[in-house]
Amino acid sequence: MYKNRAIITDHLKDHATIYLFMIILFMTGIVFGAILVNSMSIIQKQDLFFYLERFFGQLHDQQITENTIILKNSFLYHVKYLLLLFILGLSVIGLPIVWILLFIKGLVVGFSVGFIVNQLGMDGFLLATFSIAPQNLLIIPIYIVAGSLAMIFSLKLLGKLFTRKVSQPVFQPFGRYAAIFGFLLLLSFVAALLETYVANEAMTYIVKSFYQ
Repeated sequence: MYKNRAIITDHLKDHATIYLFMIILFMTGIVFGAILVNSMSIIQKQDLFFYLERFFGQLHDQQITENTIILKNSFLYHVKYLLLLFILGLSVIGLPIVWILLFIKGLVVGFSVGFIVNQLGMDGFLLATFSIAPQNLLIIPIYIVAGSLAMIFSLKLLGKLFTRKVSQPVFQPFGRYAAIFGFLLLLSFVAALLETYVANEAMTYIVKSFYQ
């Protein structure tokens, strides 16, 4: 346990700038998402809120998707996202796409929360807190770690391409890289469970309270 803790600590110290860069990139996406909400015209907001109200109506009328389907779709989405980051980390040219994906994830979160709060006020804040926050408290760190690992591995490959020094084979670092992504996939399943059985149930209850 102490050995693993030391390895993780050393890893974070050695790559602190990369993790910090990814966190800032994600936070920038959130800020841009909030700005995007404020830059929308009244007509655009009304059109988008119309579809949101239709969704709320379906929840109120019990026209909702089964939890098993929600769990499956949520987990598959996380699997595809993480596998894409994993594959992009294996190529140097994929590094900018990793940055874009993480920025877009922040943008979506910032826009979603910003729009709901903008349209519903305190009710929207309550809805966002219990329907968006639970799974994102776990999945956001997962994506940040995945993006950082992809960037680290990609930079290592780049270093091997431009150095003539004899170094260790790439198979061992790749094995660790794949193992950590496998662990992140397991954690993403926990996030999917939170989204299905905590966030979704909370959202249904809160939306129904709007119509009482």
